[in-house]
Amino acid sequence: MDMTSGTLGDKILKCTVPLACTGILQQLFNAADIAVVGQFSGKAAMAAVGSNSPIIGLLVNLFVGISLGSNVIIAKSIGQKDKKTVSRAVHSSIIVALIGGLIMMTIGELAASGVISVLGVPREVFSLAEKYLRIYLLGMPFILLYNFESAIFRSCGNTKTPLIALCISGVTNVLLNLFFVVVLNMSVDGVATATVISNVISSVILFVSLLKTDLVIGVKLKKLRIDRRILLKILKIGIPAGIQGMIFSFANIVIQSAVNSLGTTVMAASSAAFNLEIFAYYVMNSYGQTCTTFVGQNYGAGNAERCKKSLKLCLIQCAAATCLCCLIILALGKTLLGIFNSDAEVIEVGFIRLCYIFFAYIFSFAQETLSGYLRGFGVSFIPALCSVIGICGVRLLWVFMVFNADPSFSTIMQVYPISLGATAVAILIITLIIRPSKRYLSGVKSTAEQRT
Repeated sequence: MDMTSGTLGDKILKCTVPLACTGILQQLFNAADIAVVGQFSGKAAMAAVGSNSPIIGLLVNLFVGISLGSNVIIAKSIGQKDKKTVSRAVHSSIIVALIGGLIMMTIGELAASGVISVLGVPREVFSLAEKYLRIYLLGMPFILLYNFESAIFRSCGNTKTPLIALCISGVTNVLLNLFFVVVLNMSVDGVATATVISNVISSVILFVSLLKTDLVIGVKLKKLRIDRRILLKILKIGIPAGIQGMIFSFANIVIQSAVNSLGTTVMAASSAAFNLEIFAYYVMNSYGQTCTTFVGQNYGAGNAERCKKSLKLCLIQCAAATCLCCLIILALGKTLLGIFNSDAEVIEVGFIRLCYIFFAYIFSFAQETLSGYLRGFGVSFIPALCSVIGICGVRLLWVFMVFNADPSFSTIMQVYPISLGATAVAILIITLIIRPSKRYLSGVKSTAEQRT
């Protein structure tokens, strides 16, 4: 997709829809884990799988953030028509993903028991939660490889190939879930094993696609090495985004610990609601990623007006799509929650969470899109700092001060709109102050003219 010329609105939609579907389908397949164990293994197994979500997010988000660095560097180089840099960035990204995945797998296995303990998981759930986590961690190299490969495809506007790969692996995941749990009478170990196998499949499909493509993002085995100069550029953008994701996940771990203190019913309800609310989040997040890619390519081409127009259209489309998604989920909320667990109390508490979270998304869609806009220019530290202070800082203070004084479910839920609102306002103000389309485009334009 040529993002540097032609109409923008239809191209943004064409790029975002497969990206959003990828995230939603990924979550649907993850939700299948919880739904299968919830229906066939009981509430404790369901709570065990759900309690691992913040931990897994903490491990994955660092390198998912770094993959954004790859996305920006490759997209910018495509806009500049610098094929040499594109190739170096692609091959470096593949190696970084594999090495990073092995490191995180090793660290996670060593720390698994201690992390579960910190979460305050109840005794009847502890062993199941640890078993699920240890098996899941075995697939970490393939999880990170898939995310980096997706970033590579996304940088040139191809969001369909990662979606196809996910569909194939996801269907396999659901079938294996049912086989392991229903036929073989396994529990959390069955759904975890199915998840690992499906992650292997999706990452291998994308890797083979990169080997076979004739596009500039194609991979050659003999070129698989890390270019130090490119790596530093990727890390400069990716590390702040990764740290932001890690600290964000850490704040969610603290919140999960508070939720766990309210009992197994609340744990199960929160887990079920999370697997619904995340669909709307992926819609917002996909527009943030699309904005990063469109701005990155037009930044490389030196087109300031097109960068600003990309932001405007992404904000408008993101607001409309997020509202529609939230309304649909709320309309079907209690029915959908019943898929995970038929307990009436679990359904009621889960619906309360949905209401709080979707109100918070009024602010979140702006925060996601503006962060994506800034990262398209390579400005990664500022949105990361805003999120660390506005989201993580507020949530940690809320848990340790407000929640400790009034330990109820509604109290812990109130922190979401407060923290997301503060962050969205901060990022908006900073974007208006630094005006990246003016500050960063002049140097790139002169470079592009020299290249011409």
